Amino acid sequence: MTLHDLTGKVVLVSGIGCVSEGWGNGTTIATLFARQGATIFGCDISLPAAERAASSIQAENEANTVTAMHGDATSSASVRSVVDACMDQHGRIDILVNNVGRSEPGGPAEMSEEVWDAQTDINLKSVYLFCHLVLPIMEKQDKGGVVVNISSVAGLRYIGKPQVAYAATKAAVIQFTKTTAVIYARKGVRLNTVVPGLINTPLVKVLADKYAEGDYEAFCKKRDAQVPAGTMGDAWDVAHAALFLASDEARYITGQEIIVDGGLVDSTG
Repeated sequence: MTLHDLTGKVVLVSGIGCVSEGWGNGTTIATLFARQGATIFGCDISLPAAERAASSIQAENEANTVTAMHGDATSSASVRSVVDACMDQHGRIDILVNNVGRSEPGGPAEMSEEVWDAQTDINLKSVYLFCHLVLPIMEKQDKGGVVVNISSVAGLRYIGKPQVAYAATKAAVIQFTKTTAVIYARKGVRLNTVVPGLINTPLVKVLADKYAEGDYEAFCKKRDAQVPAGTMGDAWDVAHAALFLASDEARYITGQEIIVDGGLVDSTG
């Protein structure tokens, strides 16, 4: 028996692309799930990024089934088009991974209302929109379904950056997941959260521009030093946690979170 076997499962991944070449969380999750036999349907606000991820997954194994399309996770019409396209192609959605997110600097006094609203839309409304459409599909399926939401340790503690909207919305994702998991516990649908810490993906270069005046090397050293393990994690650490929660081995786990942070939230640093 293969652990975490996803053969025959249809997985919908939002934010499947990456800001540049490399292993972002969405691309890595989709790649790992495909390696476990899953059929992948992914979307991203950047169609080239989505297509790049799909091509990479397809190149690994010709047997992989992967589709990528444009999708704006903050737009109800766009999310509906993604869900409808996945259902038209595969007839079911067994696993939903809500992966999109963005961090903007600022406390409540400095942050504009427009930035606050945009942060709420991308980090929290996106989770609602996909769940709003996918949960009714899952509860009607013979084997239900699984939702894995990607949050952040910023939703659990202050991590050294003034990002009040990101922190508030990522905390809300965790509670959204817990509440919805209870509602759907008897409907054959599980919901859990992966809570990444400081993860070294291509997005870190973007964050360095926002929070460290573009000094990427110094920003990485600071992030490494914050972690008790001595270094940032990578997207594969996040993907393996998501795989476990999505798999049948986690069949009795719902409304929970796995923190993937090298000990960060348990430290005083």
